[in-house]
Amino acid sequence: MAAGAPPTAKHYLDDPTNAVLSGLYGVTLTNPSLLFDKTHKIIYRHPSSIASPENVAVVCGGGSGHEPGFSAFVGQGALTACVAGTIFASPSAQQVRACLSHRLPAETQGIIVVVTNYTGDVLNFGMGIEKARAMGKKVEMVLVADDVGVGRAKGGKVGRRGLSGTALVVKICGALAEAGASVEDCAKVGRLVVDNLVSLGASLNRVHIPGRSLQEAKEEEERLGPGLVEIGMGIHNEPGCEKVKADLPGLVRIMLAQLLDQNDQDRAYVKIERGDDTVLLVNNFGGTSNLELSAVVTEIVNQLGNSYGIKPRRVISGTFFGSLNGPGFIISVLKLTETGLGSSKSMLELLDAPAEATGWSASIKPETWEKDYGEIKTVVEEHEEDRRATSLQVDPDILRSALKSGLDRLIASEAEVTRYDTIVGDGDCGVGLKRGAEGILKMLESSQVKQDPLASLWKIASIVEATMDGTSGALYAIFLNSLAANVRKLDSSDATELTPKMWAQALVDSLKALGKYTPAQPGDRTLMDALVPFVDTLGSTGNTREAAEAAKRGAEATKGMKASLGRSVYVGGEGHTEVPDPGAYGLSQFLSGLAEAL
Repeated sequence: MAAGAPPTAKHYLDDPTNAVLSGLYGVTLTNPSLLFDKTHKIIYRHPSSIASPENVAVVCGGGSGHEPGFSAFVGQGALTACVAGTIFASPSAQQVRACLSHRLPAETQGIIVVVTNYTGDVLNFGMGIEKARAMGKKVEMVLVADDVGVGRAKGGKVGRRGLSGTALVVKICGALAEAGASVEDCAKVGRLVVDNLVSLGASLNRVHIPGRSLQEAKEEEERLGPGLVEIGMGIHNEPGCEKVKADLPGLVRIMLAQLLDQNDQDRAYVKIERGDDTVLLVNNFGGTSNLELSAVVTEIVNQLGNSYGIKPRRVISGTFFGSLNGPGFIISVLKLTETGLGSSKSMLELLDAPAEATGWSASIKPETWEKDYGEIKTVVEEHEEDRRATSLQVDPDILRSALKSGLDRLIASEAEVTRYDTIVGDGDCGVGLKRGAEGILKMLESSQVKQDPLASLWKIASIVEATMDGTSGALYAIFLNSLAANVRKLDSSDATELTPKMWAQALVDSLKALGKYTPAQPGDRTLMDALVPFVDTLGSTGNTREAAEAAKRGAEATKGMKASLGRSVYVGGEGHTEVPDPGAYGLSQFLSGLAEAL
């Protein structure tokens, strides 16, 4: 950043020009068969990597910021070259002409240029194409306009925008060219794909462009408004067709209706009916987590089947046509239609054909898709509980009341535990404890608490195993299972009431068992700073309230204590001086609530 320049929004590269050039060069580092023309911002295949230079060459391009589209689609079985503009701006006609004239095999029988339907792209690629034709080259343009967010009335003469369906057009045209098809056939099939393709995007926010000021970035964010998702948002920060407040199922329901409802005359571009063979592409704008994108795919596939009777032949998800760091996704549905070119040249076979391009991430083989796996009998895991009853006894009402009191208090403290863990850890401790507590509460409400304490311990241990993950979940599960085993050791032939001293003995033995799996001790800033004082005090006094107070003091003492174990070890800063250990604090809250009810 230049001295005196206004601060910019957070990016690894503040200079957009450097970002584009470095990003393009990086494509050649992940695929050594590619070359980079820095002057014209062209990625193209090395001549020696092209086995049949007489085959049709396939070219695509557009503004940068849509990676991996389409520089990373250059490679065998996909694009021969890609021309890139600056961020969200079309390449110039001169760049296009340089590509068509000098960066493709001289022997090629013809060129297919795939262009997304944006005015700048159409004009600049069109000018380059006309210059190439004037030089005697055989060139055909395939214009991609798959967006249904722009209806017929609003689209007017401009028509629909090009979205992530472009990736399918590029892949099919590239595979067809690789198979030796004519330029006429490649163009015909490319246009057939476009005619049977619908796409629609949605995003939670605008994107940030490298080099923009903080104020500009803030204004972009504020344009959408809190709690809203924008349907039909374009890939260049263009406004969508509507803003809605909706959960994921509601959002997908609206989007699929716009894509598939034949009664919507403004948007019913392609007639896709129940039972039609289709391909589903779910494209990440770039800022949606892989976890969320996978959940989005699940919701879309479920609704396609349940509401429309459509089971896609292929489901492809990932980032294919991005929009920098946009927190959104695009649904593209392709209706598979006969190409008329015979065996091995159907749309599906061309999509399945191999491609050596890092941007095409569909890696599942066609045999895997087509195999009939048949139904399998689902084995339901039984709780591995030792169901042998003991003669030990507790008052069921007191046990239920004490557990409920402790669990309610733990759940109420979740926000505070989460705040502490956000400062010194990864922020998930409170949620994990709450999830386990809610599971145990549900068990207490739905089943009878028996006199035999072992029955409840087995159930609680199983719930903790199933609901609490991470390190703390494993520690609690080990401890509770050990506690169940040690309580069983106290059994005798006669009915015996389980006293605080007996509980304490079982707890002490369980701590020893836990020590086999973790070196954590008081002073390490972990949940042990609350658990050990509780067990020790209960053993020496038999008083649950005094033990809970000891646990509380132990948790408070972790404030200012430097962690020796756990994720806090890796977290920098002085957060440990401001808050107690989240795990120790959460446990102390449960124990305090437990003691209050006894």
